[in-house]
Amino acid sequence: MVPQDIINRLKESKDIVILPHISADGDALGSSLALALAMKKTNRDVKIYLEEEIPKVYDFLPGKNLVLEYLATNSSTSNVPCGETVIALDTGDLERLGKRVEVFNNAGSKINIDHHPTNTYFAEMNYVNPEASATCEIVYELIKDLGIELDNDIALCLYTGILTDTGGFRYNNTTSRTHLIVSELVNYEIDIPAVAYRIFDAISEGKLRLIGKAINSIELYEEGKLALVTITKKMIEETGALEEETEGVINYARNIEGVEIAAFFKEKAELETKVSLRSKSYANVAEVASRHKGGGHRNAAGCTINVNPKEAKKIIFNDLVQALNNHK
Repeated sequence: MVPQDIINRLKESKDIVILPHISADGDALGSSLALALAMKKTNRDVKIYLEEEIPKVYDFLPGKNLVLEYLATNSSTSNVPCGETVIALDTGDLERLGKRVEVFNNAGSKINIDHHPTNTYFAEMNYVNPEASATCEIVYELIKDLGIELDNDIALCLYTGILTDTGGFRYNNTTSRTHLIVSELVNYEIDIPAVAYRIFDAISEGKLRLIGKAINSIELYEEGKLALVTITKKMIEETGALEEETEGVINYARNIEGVEIAAFFKEKAELETKVSLRSKSYANVAEVASRHKGGGHRNAAGCTINVNPKEAKKIIFNDLVQALNNHK
């Protein structure tokens, strides 16, 4: 159950700002849009601030009119947007808010709602449930506790977030409660095949060519238990793919038979590599990510290393091998 102090604060607040993590994925967007739509039904002034456009794959989600692009200020905090209450959703620490951390710090009341076990409990009021498959599960619970009725739009946002964070209900974070919640959501006119196609199957020519290059980059180590896959900025430019279309590439390495850990190295800038980590069963990749100022879940985590992809592999390689060997 959501803590009563959070419920009371949201009931009292008339002006609410919602902040999902940077490079928001399906769960971050779905939970933010669902909560915003729910609070709008109670005549609250609600805004969602993002630092980037909503990825094309999620542009079917309702509530986009509540999303504003955040432009960081270079002057005094008097120019920073200030909400009576700010809610960080699906965000494990303040760094994951990016430039919008100044919005969070400038708010009257600060709430943190998340499901990452590595969450740093950075707000005045925190509700972190690592047992939830997605933050959308927690927001579903919150909306219920607030006494707000679901509708088709809210249900679609929640369903999308749960679908993405469970990998289409294939990951081991999927629980009986996950299915119980989804069994209610699908009663709200959700086109299940269409949503699944948009998220998992629709593919542009550019992405197809990028996947080909990514597959060719795969390196296998530790008797095939460790797979590394790389995408550089040059590869994205050569294929004409969108930056956002790198999402899901790690699964081509993870799904190789015998692989326990997959690591995806994506070049973001000349000296910045985003590292995504996935494990199938026993390996704890959250521990690996935390050693490099990242975080996440036992089987899905990530971090950013300020070097090129080649050097990033060298830096994190021994930690990945150790995660494999800790099971022995």
